[in-house]
Amino acid sequence: MRSALVAAAFVILAGPVMAAEVKGTSAISGVTVFPAGAEVTRVTRVRIAQGDHVVLLTDLPAQAVPGSIRVEGKSSGRLEIGSVDTRRLAVPRTDPVAAASERRTLELEIEKLKDARAVAQAASQAAETQKLFISKLIDLPSRLPTGGTQGTVQLPDWTQLYTIIGERTLEAQKAVLETSVKLRDIDRQIADLEKKLVAIAPVQEERTEVKVFVTAGAALDAELSVRYQVASASWIPLYDARLNTGARNDAPRLTLVRRASIQQRSGEDWTDVTLALSTTRPGSGTAAPELYAMLVDFEVDAPPRPVASSPAVRSIRPQQEAQAAEEERKDKFGAGLAMDAVSDRRAVVETAPFQAIFTVPGTATVLTTGEMKRVQIDEAQVDPALSVRVVPRVDPRAFLYAKITLPKTTPYLPGQVSLFRDSTFVGSGRLPQLAPGEEHELGFGSDDSIRVRHAVLDEKRGESGIITSSKTDQRNYRITVKNHHPRAMTVAVLDQVPVSQNQDIKVELIAKVPPTRKDPDDKRGVMGWDVKLEPNEEKQIEFGYRVSWPADKRVRYGR
Repeated sequence: MRSALVAAAFVILAGPVMAAEVKGTSAISGVTVFPAGAEVTRVTRVRIAQGDHVVLLTDLPAQAVPGSIRVEGKSSGRLEIGSVDTRRLAVPRTDPVAAASERRTLELEIEKLKDARAVAQAASQAAETQKLFISKLIDLPSRLPTGGTQGTVQLPDWTQLYTIIGERTLEAQKAVLETSVKLRDIDRQIADLEKKLVAIAPVQEERTEVKVFVTAGAALDAELSVRYQVASASWIPLYDARLNTGARNDAPRLTLVRRASIQQRSGEDWTDVTLALSTTRPGSGTAAPELYAMLVDFEVDAPPRPVASSPAVRSIRPQQEAQAAEEERKDKFGAGLAMDAVSDRRAVVETAPFQAIFTVPGTATVLTTGEMKRVQIDEAQVDPALSVRVVPRVDPRAFLYAKITLPKTTPYLPGQVSLFRDSTFVGSGRLPQLAPGEEHELGFGSDDSIRVRHAVLDEKRGESGIITSSKTDQRNYRITVKNHHPRAMTVAVLDQVPVSQNQDIKVELIAKVPPTRKDPDDKRGVMGWDVKLEPNEEKQIEFGYRVSWPADKRVRYGR
């Protein structure tokens, strides 16, 4: 019976494998960049035994938004994902095993150099001692009697002794110099190795740790995809508008090239990854703002200025004022309500009725240094409608415009546009946010084939009325436009008349040809004449205005 129980216990223990930690290493496979932020996809492949396990990933950047992390995957068997936990932790930036091996090698080299330095230092000290001993021999002739012999003492040959002293002193000095040079070289080598030792020290950096709790029905291979968002990344659109103005029998054409400039500081390099650009703005708001009642009331009369009072009264007054303010608050808001703290005004949520994702062909690398990476998105051919716009009151030049209808494919985000006319760069402009199929006009610089002249015909100032009850100011102008293009052109001539800011000031328009447009784009006082000119055709526009006001008043013109 005992043997059977032991066997049964062994079978139970040998069942499904207990929960274990499986460490995985992931690599970035794709990135979707938003106008503000990006979504990164990492892929890891692991071998999982039967039972409950925890797949541990520690290579996500610290900037990974915790709420955006989600895990998906596929496996060779039945695998269930129970939950995903995340936390931020510090991990060494380098491989600890390789760093320890290199550190040990450097430490041994430093020990050898320090031993060699000790030997060289001893040799230097011995040479210094020898120099000191030889210097003592120089004083020997002054301590012994000079000339011949004295008693039984035989005096040395001083010439030979001085020669020996000089030779030995030179040898000792040479030894000191050689050991000094050797010590200096050893010190430099030790300093270099110590710098390398400091450089390979494991630097701690902030990372995001992800624990994926899984249950495997059997031993299997799994490929897990981890998606997360980072904030320090963005892309902005850049455009090239290349206009071919054509000829008499050649219609104009416009090529609109869309590019993207990508940058990121997420803490990790995106190396050879699949890039996608999205017009979505995650995190910019999920609901429309609320509107609250807007109240209007009479202003409270200013309180009377306080009169001077005695110190005793001044000490009591703050308490009385605080008590009165509290009573006023209770009367206005109720005794049971607490006043809310004043908060900053929140940014207005920017919404867009369309979205688009552009996948960049091939792979690309975007470093985490913030350096701009430019890629091309697409190119569109559109048929522009050319026109000319002149504002002769301000500028005598004519300016060429091309009205385009965007392709009904994807939206165009706002961005800088480089303008080329007949392969010549003429300047830069700004493209607003445009929906698919929307119309927009682009300016392509001055048009020298349209000549414009602006002349003042007359200016009259006078008084009217039997007893001079009012004053008048009348001015008349003539605008001449001529087309030197080999084909017909539509010219929009813009000018203005004064706008009265007072009901006693009257402004009257005088025009032989009435304007076709008034107050375009809600600009008060602006008028426009749309004129179609055939080749070498010239037309004139004459107009003016009369301003009248009470004689006892003075008027001024301004913006």
